[in-house]
Amino acid sequence: MRLRVEFTTEPFDLDEAPAHAVVAREVIQAAELDAVDVGPFGNTAEGPADEVLTAVDALLRRSLAAGATRVSLQVNVIGENVIRENVIGKGEK
Repeated sequence: MRLRVEFTTEPFDLDEAPAHAVVAREVIQAAELDAVDVGPFGNTAEGPADEVLTAVDALLRRSLAAGATRVSLQVNVIGENVIRENVIGKGEK
């Protein structure tokens, strides 16, 4: 299974990236994930479920320890296998 994670950390600082945002980006960029996209208002990455979940655990722990007061994230299952499993799981072939 493949997952996509989208996340932001707060509080925001438009003048320079806060320590928690830098740490969060470092965690995601160091993980073995594909399609990593980091930006000032949101970040995304995709990869195998185990790698994404491991990265999310580290992201939460390290960014909170670095001063984040809020971490917003969304995790989605992606890929053709998900669509096929949902259709077959409903009795269709």
